[in-house]
Amino acid sequence: MSVQQARFRQFKALHEQDHAFVMPNPWDAGSARLLTSLGFAALATTSAGYAFSKGKRDSFAGLSRREVLDNAAEIAGATELPVSADLEDGFGADPETCAETIRMASAIGLVGGSIEDATGDADAPIYELSHAVERIRAAAEATRDLPFLLTARAENYLWGRPDLNDTIARLQAFCEAGADVVYAPGLPYIEAIRTVCRAVDKPVNVVMGLRGKNYSVAELSGAGVRRISVGGSFARAAFGALKRAAEEVKSSGTFGYAADAISGDVMAQLMSQEKSTDRR
Repeated sequence: MSVQQARFRQFKALHEQDHAFVMPNPWDAGSARLLTSLGFAALATTSAGYAFSKGKRDSFAGLSRREVLDNAAEIAGATELPVSADLEDGFGADPETCAETIRMASAIGLVGGSIEDATGDADAPIYELSHAVERIRAAAEATRDLPFLLTARAENYLWGRPDLNDTIARLQAFCEAGADVVYAPGLPYIEAIRTVCRAVDKPVNVVMGLRGKNYSVAELSGAGVRRISVGGSFARAAFGALKRAAEEVKSSGTFGYAADAISGDVMAQLMSQEKSTDRR
């Protein structure tokens, strides 16, 4: 069995547990190594976090497919854990482009990835259902002979369409089209999350730290959630710490922030760890 196949099996098994697991989102190789050292079982990339690190906004026009995949390859190469990727809208409207993106993601060592139904067009922000389903079906067919777990995302709540019934209908259709995991970011409250989990027959991912009320791992697990991600919120937390440190130095002329910083010795140990580059 190849390294990539082993990681895929490990990743798939995490979704088959009767409780939720947390899959945090590093934005580069260094943050991936830090999160790996803390004992998480899997990692996922974040287009938002990576965009921030490149001085860009998190938007459809912000990052190319090549940039996103190169970043994901660096993260996968920095950890022995399974890595899933935020593949945005598949980097194209047509189903074949979504399928091609999945094949490219697998080729760099990823064992999972998500395709969303947002268009990037403010006037028509969500793909019409039949077209959204065809895109997921094509992506699912591309995974048929690959060690790859496909997540399908319904983006209604991120684009001003807080329609739970339509969101559930989309997730159910994505399940029928072959998605392995479903995900509706921005669900507003725990009862909506519980309703979604009851309505679909595939594992549900929920993001915390994005907006609205936050729930504990235990609460989400009890609602039926099987996977929890944090999106770009860890990256924003890191930028928040940087901002507070810089403001202290600029406004007070003091350096108290250093007391909470990771030591140079610990960083050297984390970043010098030997990592396998064979992800096939």
